[in-house]
Amino acid sequence: MNRKILIKVLIFLLIICIFVFNSIQIQAQEIPKLLFQKALEESKNGNFIQAEKDWNLYLNENPGDVAALSNRGNILLALGDPEAAIIDQTKAIELSSEDLDPYLNRGIAEEALKHWEDAYQDYRYVLQKNPDDVSALYNLGNVMGSMGNWSEAKKLFSKAAFSGNGNAMARSSEALAIYQLGDFELAEEKIRKLIRKYPLFADSRAALSAILWHKGFIGEAESNWAAAAGLDIRYREKQWLLNVRRWPPNPTNDLIKFLALEKR
Repeated sequence: MNRKILIKVLIFLLIICIFVFNSIQIQAQEIPKLLFQKALEESKNGNFIQAEKDWNLYLNENPGDVAALSNRGNILLALGDPEAAIIDQTKAIELSSEDLDPYLNRGIAEEALKHWEDAYQDYRYVLQKNPDDVSALYNLGNVMGSMGNWSEAKKLFSKAAFSGNGNAMARSSEALAIYQLGDFELAEEKIRKLIRKYPLFADSRAALSAILWHKGFIGEAESNWAAAAGLDIRYREKQWLLNVRRWPPNPTNDLIKFLALEKR
């Protein structure tokens, strides 16, 4: 073969090899990104079992990815393993102490274990860095309520409501804290305002049923309960109210007594 032709062929083959090699490199770089996005979508869609598998695969190759660690921690919590969730969130904090999400997520896992003081410290840290963080304000309000400090819980729920552009759940929790503290008129006023703005909000309907029963207005309590029950039947369950929704004890007890058809 002519030497010049041979050189051209070799150059051509070299170019092909470089192209193939670069394509493989690009694909290799894209695979982790695709896996991260896949795990993230599965997490958002509630496909927690598959999400955990994909976060594990991703973290095997990228053990220092703070976002992936924190996301896997959230999945582990959703799967009922708060201890493992705390481990992941703590690793994320150790890798990036200025990232606030792992503190917030660790606090939620600590709440699941009723480690109130630990959760308090994590939420307080977030609020020191960002005093208007709605999630930290609201979650800390729940922690203070669980620790029996409903006065402080009320203040935190109120601030969360204002910081969150009128967040309905924060406003409802504020009214329930007021209810717990014994100011029934103010609690009812706030609950009714909330119902006018969000007529299909089950929490405020159930809360109004409880306070109306407490005040002896059984008929109106029943009509509001019919609306609440049609929207979310879980408000029948005392343990759900106390431990998941995190209602204060007095409104919870009033609603349960009302549902048991007890008379004032």
